[in-house]
Amino acid sequence: MKQKSFITQKPASIDVVNTEVFATAEDVKRWIKVQAQALGFADCGFLSVHHPLFSKQIKQLEHWLAKGYEGQLQFMHHNHELRAHPDKLVAGAKTIISVRMNYLTQTPMRRRIEDNDRPNHGIIARYARGRDYHKIMRSRLKQLALKIESMLPEWQHLAVGAESDFVFRPFSDSAPIFERPIADAVGLGWTGKHTLLLNKQAGSFFVLGELFISLELPDDKPISAHCGSCSACIDICPTQAIVAPHELNAAACISYLTIEHDGSIDTKYRRAIGNRIFGCDDCQLICPWNRYAKLTTVDDFAPRHNLDNSSLLELWEWSEETFLQNTQGSPLRRTGYVNFLRNIAIGLGNANVKKNNIIQLQAKLGNYGEMLDEHIHWAIDEQRRKLKELA
Repeated sequence: MKQKSFITQKPASIDVVNTEVFATAEDVKRWIKVQAQALGFADCGFLSVHHPLFSKQIKQLEHWLAKGYEGQLQFMHHNHELRAHPDKLVAGAKTIISVRMNYLTQTPMRRRIEDNDRPNHGIIARYARGRDYHKIMRSRLKQLALKIESMLPEWQHLAVGAESDFVFRPFSDSAPIFERPIADAVGLGWTGKHTLLLNKQAGSFFVLGELFISLELPDDKPISAHCGSCSACIDICPTQAIVAPHELNAAACISYLTIEHDGSIDTKYRRAIGNRIFGCDDCQLICPWNRYAKLTTVDDFAPRHNLDNSSLLELWEWSEETFLQNTQGSPLRRTGYVNFLRNIAIGLGNANVKKNNIIQLQAKLGNYGEMLDEHIHWAIDEQRRKLKELA
């Protein structure tokens, strides 16, 4: 569903008493940052919609697509004009406010892939265990926009566009926007070798969002990269999807395979997927900067339906009705029920050997089509192979 831009008339008065003095546009930025943090955002930065970053990123995107790394992500081939010219995405927008929001609810073990310690559990990426962050992000960005709108009369003397009708539109992975490069450009972190954004004080366990607004505010500056010679994320990737520093073959990434990929998953990846049934955190868990990862202040990220501690068999027994009920307002809904079962079947094939695994796998044969049956047969064969090895 296409999102709408919000255009509001200049407010006649403000609802809050403000005693702060605004002498420059930088004062406005500082005020917005304080409001963003009060809404649960860890940080924010500012970038012009006309920044030269965008034309540079288009060239890099085209180079990446030419290598065929996008898999089934065909949308990456479209809307390049909007990616290169974000001012065309939101008419009247002058500035992009980039925000990040921490999502960890429990501190992971330092530099260890703790998910491997629970081979019989279904591992869901930590960002996806609670409410869908896209909903959280857009809702709070709209609240931030309304707070900004309430202050426009205070800023009319600053030549930032506060005297005009206010335009805003929130985004969170919901439009053709160079999300991570924008966050990089405004200094929310630097792009790590795994292609995720890293922050010196907060690691990488955070999600990003953007608020386009019609105020014209000064750009923030990027920061230096601090990965150095470390290659931990490249070395740990189970499918070797990080083909070079800062270069990801998305079609081989477990997050892509278990979330975005529809249909059969190539057998060459199945053992490497292990027990990861929705996303993968390995490259983050191993990163030394995540010793500084912060816990979230947003309650909506708290795990629902025991999704941080469910066995593969417990999840395998979910009916489609249960899946739809338990994934309401959750990122997990994105996979669809059959692909969710496909992922769990792979996990059960990789799980510790148990005769009951085979029995439960067989119980769903013939019920959901050839694609799932093919993965079930693979999982049964894996379990039987392990039984023979134990004999």
